[in-house]
Amino acid sequence: METFFRYNWMVREQWYAWCEDVPLEELLRPRTGGVGNILQTLFHIIDVEWSWLQLLQGKPDDAEDFANYSNLEAVRRFDRKLRPDVEAFVTAWDSRMEKRAYIDHRSAGKASTDSWGEVMRHVIAHEIHHMGQLSVWARELGKQPVSANVIGKGLIISD
Repeated sequence: METFFRYNWMVREQWYAWCEDVPLEELLRPRTGGVGNILQTLFHIIDVEWSWLQLLQGKPDDAEDFANYSNLEAVRRFDRKLRPDVEAFVTAWDSRMEKRAYIDHRSAGKASTDSWGEVMRHVIAHEIHHMGQLSVWARELGKQPVSANVIGKGLIISD
């Protein structure tokens, strides 16, 4: 589990570096798909990751407004602010947490039950999904996207 969170964090940092060479107006330009634009998509990834892990722990999930983070450095600060909480939870993960029940209370009094493991994998897949959208937008801008390759990132050291 931790390996794929570390992969997502590494690729996210590479996307931040990629964004440094893109004018702010392009980072904020409305895009087809995703949640609006490049920066808002990065903000959304960070917010969703933190929110789900807060919910699993029974902690408050206070919503942030993207309007307060509408430049690259602000999005990076947002990530630096939330990452320690996320990383602490991820590094404390053990197999006993895998099948714990998470009850998602939805609107109209409905609820669904999922395992913590399912939620964690959803968070991982959610970011990877949005990285694909960022890759499409990068190509639309005529730029090479960040590599999505897991191989070669040094995430697992062999003996």
